[in-house]
Amino acid sequence: MDKKMMRGTFFLTSATFISKIIGFLFIIPFTLLVGDTGYALYKYAYGPYTILLSLSTVGLPLAVSKFVAKYNERGNYLAGLNLLRYGLIAMIISGIVSFLLLYFSAPWVVVAFGEGGGGNSRDDMVYVVRLVSFALLVVPPMSLLRGYFQGSDSMGPSAMSTVIEQVVRIAFILAGGYLILNVLNGTVKGAVGIATFAAFIGGLASLVLLLWVFWKRRRLIRRQMDESVGNARIAVFPMFKELTRYAIPFVITGLTIPIYQNIDTFTINRLFMNIGYAFSKVEVINGNIGIAQILVLVPVSLATAFGMTLIPRITSSFESGRIQEVRDSIDQSFQLVLFFTFPAAIGLSVVGSHLFRLMFPSSSDAVLGGIILEWYAPAAIIIALFTVTTATMQGINEQKKVVWAIAVGIAVKVGLNILLVPPFKEIGPILATYAGMGVSVLYTLLHIKKAVGLSFRKLILSLVPIALVTAVMAAVVLVVEKGVEAAVPSTMGEKGIDLIVTSAGILVGMVVFIAGSWRFPVVQGIVSARKKK
Repeated sequence: MDKKMMRGTFFLTSATFISKIIGFLFIIPFTLLVGDTGYALYKYAYGPYTILLSLSTVGLPLAVSKFVAKYNERGNYLAGLNLLRYGLIAMIISGIVSFLLLYFSAPWVVVAFGEGGGGNSRDDMVYVVRLVSFALLVVPPMSLLRGYFQGSDSMGPSAMSTVIEQVVRIAFILAGGYLILNVLNGTVKGAVGIATFAAFIGGLASLVLLLWVFWKRRRLIRRQMDESVGNARIAVFPMFKELTRYAIPFVITGLTIPIYQNIDTFTINRLFMNIGYAFSKVEVINGNIGIAQILVLVPVSLATAFGMTLIPRITSSFESGRIQEVRDSIDQSFQLVLFFTFPAAIGLSVVGSHLFRLMFPSSSDAVLGGIILEWYAPAAIIIALFTVTTATMQGINEQKKVVWAIAVGIAVKVGLNILLVPPFKEIGPILATYAGMGVSVLYTLLHIKKAVGLSFRKLILSLVPIALVTAVMAAVVLVVEKGVEAAVPSTMGEKGIDLIVTSAGILVGMVVFIAGSWRFPVVQGIVSARKKK
């Protein structure tokens, strides 16, 4: 397998996964510091911030990486540097405009949260929304720099900056919150304000790191440009027009999973009430599905890194007419993404009930939550495949078909939510997600096959060993799970039993899968890439 691709994928995968895990786990100590009311206030701030940030930057790194990779492959390194120069100016302006928009519209934005919801006053909400808005000053230029490095086939800076951003943000939140509440005897409002302002501090740390790496590499970048014979200046307007054409499908792709989640959030209540469920029960179902979605997105986050690595590489190969390299990159990406997500998703499904009760013991129906997680966990596989296929389509300049694939999938999801809830109850929305994402994946795979001659038979044969080892792992974990349940005395209590069963299942599953897959080409490629680095 391509060692450079393996190394870049390993860096981004590790960084993304570490960042997601840290971001998920920090909720526990932060909630202990500020309580449920404080955490509700924290979420009020991040709601409008995330929407505005997603619309302004979610497609930027991938769009820039595609642009830079395309022109670097043509030997026009000047184009990428010009995009970086003018793009940073545009992103600084965009950041200032976004910051001012959110900062001064905060009093109107918080009206949507209701009057004093969760015990927080409207003034408190305005305060935290305004503090989180400062992050919009640094995140857009930071995203542009990440895209430049990814397009130059240098994944290390993006990986490092992702982890640094999250670590600095979380450290600032916890240290600042503790200082405000326990040393300065401040208020929960002040602690949450520190937490929301931490988005700016983390983004600034990431931006400084990326600028430092660029400064260290400036002579190499300059020499690379000077020695190239294909340099040509592209006018600013056509350059940004091309970048926008790339970015829009990336924005739509990036918003696909939130759209699927919101379809459930906004339709489940009415659908279940129409078949006779009480509103209190419906809210429990809606909440449990939301929790399952958060857990499932942890292994799915691995696929995001593959997309970041895949797009610039496929773009370079496709632009040069090296179609066999495109096919090889697609095969490698499918093997890599399924090697990580397949066992993680199936393992999460097997231990789902015990894990849900362990992590969310206060849930009013943890048994139902466990069942939902067991059914929802394998969705990580199809969502990961969706990420890879849409990234491939954009790498071969099929952006319009990506938008169609997403639109058709969303239509299927909405229609099947209505049709499947009456017969399948709580599992209906999950099956609708499988169908909607599955249609999008099938649509994109057929177009990839047509465009580059991808062999489905070769692809499936390369994935069979991963599926077989995962099946063995799942069977062994089920046996261990039942054995531990029978062996652990009931005096340990339900939480103690859940902890032991979950820990034993995860440990045994990892050992079995690693032992069974150690000789796979994908594993040896990772090991070889790490040794070479």
